[in-house]
Amino acid sequence: MILIFVSSNTDFMRSAYLLIVLIFITASCVPAKKYKDLVAREKQCSEELEKYKNSSLEFEGKFKDLETRHEVAKKEIETLVADTTDLGSRLRLLKIQHDKLVDENDALQTKFDHLRKSGAKETAGLQSDLESKNLELQRKEDALLELESELATKSKLLAEREQRVNELEEMIKRKDDAVKALKNKVANALKGFENKGLTVVHKNGKIYVSLEAKLLFNSGSTVVEPEGKRALIDLAKVLESEKEIEIVVEGHTDTDKLASTSSPKNNWELSVLRSTAVVEILTANSKINPAQLMAAGRSEYIPVDPKDKAKNRRIEIIISPNLNELFEIISKD
Repeated sequence: MILIFVSSNTDFMRSAYLLIVLIFITASCVPAKKYKDLVAREKQCSEELEKYKNSSLEFEGKFKDLETRHEVAKKEIETLVADTTDLGSRLRLLKIQHDKLVDENDALQTKFDHLRKSGAKETAGLQSDLESKNLELQRKEDALLELESELATKSKLLAEREQRVNELEEMIKRKDDAVKALKNKVANALKGFENKGLTVVHKNGKIYVSLEAKLLFNSGSTVVEPEGKRALIDLAKVLESEKEIEIVVEGHTDTDKLASTSSPKNNWELSVLRSTAVVEILTANSKINPAQLMAAGRSEYIPVDPKDKAKNRRIEIIISPNLNELFEIISKD
């Protein structure tokens, strides 16, 4: 709101001041409308950022859970292998003991038959000894059957666990091979921009395409320059056929503070608006499904080189594989 105090009582002075106020208000209408539009756009971007940030955190949490389950399964297999080995040893020992008892029983039976005529007293003692050995033999046979059943159960469980681990490892390998192949396609498509502030790396199972701000934007601007737009269009053409990936576009700034009353007002807003501008070019020039994209602003808080501000002013496009198939395998546990 603008307040103007006029101390003169003449009509001429009143008219002059009113005219000046009218001109000033009329001249400020257009920037105010544009600012409101930008504020609304920033709010929308912030809401979308929060939505996709939660989605990104959820997928990262699921991926870490996948790795943890994989390690647990491997440890369970090691335990099952150890249990199976121990059960096999115990089974072999019981068989030896069983065979020994059979031999002893046969010997006693022979002795009993031989001495049966020697007298009722001796016969009764031998009969008692024979019954005792038979009882012990029965206990050993029962233990042997129990161990055989337990060994069969453990062997079946071991086979199931090994199959599950093999499925997980094969799925992870296929995903990793697909990401490596896609990284090579992206690198080849953007080869002409290698020495112009663009890099492509593969780490942590993801592809990171980093574009320095000098390739995309003029200082403080959110409008992508022609050469940067060509690089983004080339990238979009490679990614549009990839349906099993998630794409996060992150805007990064340096630590220099913005001193502007108009949009962008600060580095947060600048980073978000730049990432949004990149997303708009990717979707406008390809058949990429917008649901695979997320625009995010990181401001100045994740520098790649604290001593080189130019490197920190960048756009990072992070391409991740879709892990839904792996989560389906895990959910069977």
